[in-house]
Amino acid sequence: MCPCIVVDAGARSLRMIFQSKLAPKYDFLQENNLKFLLLLLNSKNENVTDLAASIIKHSCVSREEQKVLCDAGVLQRLVCLLEGSLCQRDSSLDSIAAVVKNNSETVSQLVGIKNGIALNLIVELMKDRCPRTRLLSCVCLILIGQASCYVQEHEIKTKLILILTELLEEHGQVGDEAPFALVTLITDNEDLQKQAHSVNVVEKLCNFLRQGHINRKRLQGILLALSELCSRWEKSRNQFMSSMVLNIVSDALKHECVDVRVAACTSISSISRSVKNLFAGHLTDESIVLPLVQLLHDSSSRVQAAALKAMCNVVVDFKDKKTIFIQSGCVKQLVQLSKSMDSALKINAVWALRNLTFHADRAGREHILSELTEAQLAGLICDSEPRVQEQALALVRNLVDGCSETIESIFRENAVILDAVTRQVQHAASPEVCIQGMFALGNVAAGNDFHKEAVMTSLLPPRKEELNPFLLKLLRSSDSLLRTAAVWCVVNLTYPDCPNSSARVSRLRDAGIISQLKAMVNDICLDVKSSFLRLSLVLSHVLSLPPLERIRYAHSRWKNMARCFFAPCDACLNRALVSQGQRVEGSTGDRPFFFLGEFR
Repeated sequence: MCPCIVVDAGARSLRMIFQSKLAPKYDFLQENNLKFLLLLLNSKNENVTDLAASIIKHSCVSREEQKVLCDAGVLQRLVCLLEGSLCQRDSSLDSIAAVVKNNSETVSQLVGIKNGIALNLIVELMKDRCPRTRLLSCVCLILIGQASCYVQEHEIKTKLILILTELLEEHGQVGDEAPFALVTLITDNEDLQKQAHSVNVVEKLCNFLRQGHINRKRLQGILLALSELCSRWEKSRNQFMSSMVLNIVSDALKHECVDVRVAACTSISSISRSVKNLFAGHLTDESIVLPLVQLLHDSSSRVQAAALKAMCNVVVDFKDKKTIFIQSGCVKQLVQLSKSMDSALKINAVWALRNLTFHADRAGREHILSELTEAQLAGLICDSEPRVQEQALALVRNLVDGCSETIESIFRENAVILDAVTRQVQHAASPEVCIQGMFALGNVAAGNDFHKEAVMTSLLPPRKEELNPFLLKLLRSSDSLLRTAAVWCVVNLTYPDCPNSSARVSRLRDAGIISQLKAMVNDICLDVKSSFLRLSLVLSHVLSLPPLERIRYAHSRWKNMARCFFAPCDACLNRALVSQGQRVEGSTGDRPFFFLGEFR
């Protein structure tokens, strides 16, 4: 038998082996292996060079391996193959992508070959007649652009978006991989997401969904692309909703493939960041809610985590539809997942419970707390993971809405919840944890005189030796939101309609709190400075008046001040829309009470 035929057959066989993910990794770092690879790459046999390219694509993973290949001149040879046969072009593009991925140094070496000829060749290959060549050249350019300052031209990126969208129409592997390349291009890039919206990519992707049966990989890719396009840009979300494909996404939640179920959850998570869609009730229909709740029981932890993230957003509902979640058994399963050893599941479960309490009625909050129990909530507040602590404290913040009846809930079981909140505010290293804790205490302080005294005792323990109370430390914090939370807690403690208001003001003055508030007139944060200026003026004037006049003056100033600082909930939601629907806050009545829903 002719030796050439044997070599050819062996090369084809090995190439097929190295195209499998299960193939052993080839060690480039061994000198003999590298020499053998270069020998293959310089062969005149097309199947042999294709084998070399397959080995590079399969085995080049680390930066060290990328550098070794570059130093050996592999990139120069791969660039030469870009002008070879169709098979050599595609193999070379695949290998170049592996060598330059996430590596600015290897990108610079590639671009420097023959004064930029390599980059020009790859750009030209975007126009190739072969769909796979166009796809691979797009992938190469995306990776080059991500790792360097090259390929940043607006025109090239627009072409990339258009070509990848067109490639979705191709049959087979090319059409399956195109949406994943699009996801890589637009991830965390708001400008490109806007550009994609301007060329109707969302509409085109939705049209593909409506075509009927789509294989699982392509369906996963399209859902992930839609998720990324809708993650930040409200106009894309609106375009998605107007395309009437929500029922298809709902069906994908029940798909047999784990990856498709995860992608469907991810797309719902992005779409549900729209306050407008939540207001309209588009995402609280049973066709969405019930499959999501069912996925909380999924055998895959990846699906559970994705479903929880979607649930976190969907439950931030502003109408009377929270009963759907409660009646579906959602709360019980969220409580179970909040006990998980998987930190991602635990954090997202507590986050979902927190958002479920946002704007919930009294019965709904009681149901959540009865399932969760005071002891478990206190345990979550003191969890070893700061992010769990933050979400648990925000949950408490939403549970106590300023009404005496709801505030009473944190005094049950010997005030175990209040004690846990106080401990975290005093000792937590994370400002985010302290912020949520102080807002929770501020809500408790909006209750009756007993509640105010409990918070006062927590913030200013009756210990004469305490020269620097931690409330003073919070007011001096470098975090402006923490300072704001602390001062509004003081505002609620000194509400003039309560019998012991004057006594609390005196205690605050003796502890140096009033002096600190006066000093904060010149706060570096303009919003904080404005708030503290008004507050310090009220308090300082109150303290200089006789008791009866003090109450009358403070009460009149309080109402003016409250109207100045706290808009109705709808206005807060409008501000949330401006900030792309990431946070939703509100206040009620004349007394500042803060509740918070936050999107994933």
